[in-house]
Amino acid sequence: MNRAADVALAGLGLVVASPALALAALAIKLADGGPVLYRQERVGKDGVPFELLKLRTMVVGAETAGAGWAVNRGDPRITKPGRALRRLSIDELPQLWNVVRGEMSVIGPRPTLAYQVERYTPRQRRRLEVRPGLTGWAQIHGRAQLSWPERIELDVWYVEHRSAWVDLRILARTPGALFRGTYKGETGGWRDGGAGPGGASTQSPGSTKGAASTADLRSLDEKIGEAPSRPPPQ
Repeated sequence: MNRAADVALAGLGLVVASPALALAALAIKLADGGPVLYRQERVGKDGVPFELLKLRTMVVGAETAGAGWAVNRGDPRITKPGRALRRLSIDELPQLWNVVRGEMSVIGPRPTLAYQVERYTPRQRRRLEVRPGLTGWAQIHGRAQLSWPERIELDVWYVEHRSAWVDLRILARTPGALFRGTYKGETGGWRDGGAGPGGASTQSPGSTKGAASTADLRSLDEKIGEAPSRPPPQ
């Protein structure tokens, strides 16, 4: 998706979403008096770090308590308004501003953390060739249900095959994926040679066993859609 389309869609999205953002901000503030926004450094295009914005859905300092980065369903660190915000993916709306600032795109691989990028193989680093997105090919194909190498392979497939038609398909299927979000537990799909959905190996084409799959943590923003067929459809 070109830059002009990104700015137009993100700007329109911010206008349309402003009432929901205002209500969410009020609910977060009334719940515990803490900050409304959650800021976290993520890795963007060409490996350049940037500050990702989210509505705060967990208690202040959640990363240093409980399961750390892992988020389970019913996690006590999730605030009362946070449960609803996460379920409806409203917590991601501030990232429209990341798009306006040029740090993200509407469509692209989801931005990940530096420790995850450090485990990439040369092929997996191809997902950094484009701006990270609000939604992407992996999101509509079952992101949190998949092993980490499988998710990255879907992202790399998008980088290699991106087109206006593919972007339209992603946009059309994103609403359904957003409302089917789940928590993946402690591993969040980060496995060491375990079985993927349907018993399939987590080792995906182009990945190296042990690379990008050895961590037992997950970023806090994973949403899922439907499990994909393999290889990714053309």
